[in-house]
Amino acid sequence: MDINYVKKLVRLLEQSAVDEILIEEEGTKIRVAKNAPQIVQTSPVSVPMSVPQPPVVANAEASKAEATHTAKPGATYHEVKSPMVGTFYRSPAPDADTYVDVGSAVQKGSVLCIIEAMKLMNEIESDVSGRVVKILVENAQPVEFNQTLFLIEPV
Repeated sequence: MDINYVKKLVRLLEQSAVDEILIEEEGTKIRVAKNAPQIVQTSPVSVPMSVPQPPVVANAEASKAEATHTAKPGATYHEVKSPMVGTFYRSPAPDADTYVDVGSAVQKGSVLCIIEAMKLMNEIESDVSGRVVKILVENAQPVEFNQTLFLIEPV
């Protein structure tokens, strides 16, 4: 980072009505503020962004399905895990039906959800045939690599 460049930013800030300048170049961020006693320079860091989510509205049918198809204590279930970091979506579009619900029968290769990563929509398929016992992630929530998304009772 060129110190003369930073000095020019400080002078520009002093001469303007703006209180703060934030510049990001080649993965380096510089923030210069009038009321702050320091200039902060950071290196690139990967931080998950938190996006406000719409409230989840439960309907009567979904509640009945959850109540009648719950995981049985002591049973062995197949875990479908996220192959990547991204955002979990239960349907192909906001106004479309979900791919699967609790109690849905799935075949090997059935699409269970989508994970959006870097603006790419990745379909996540079931690797076993069975019945969806539990969906462990809320729609439009961030997921981590290897996080369990679904429990499936194999048939």
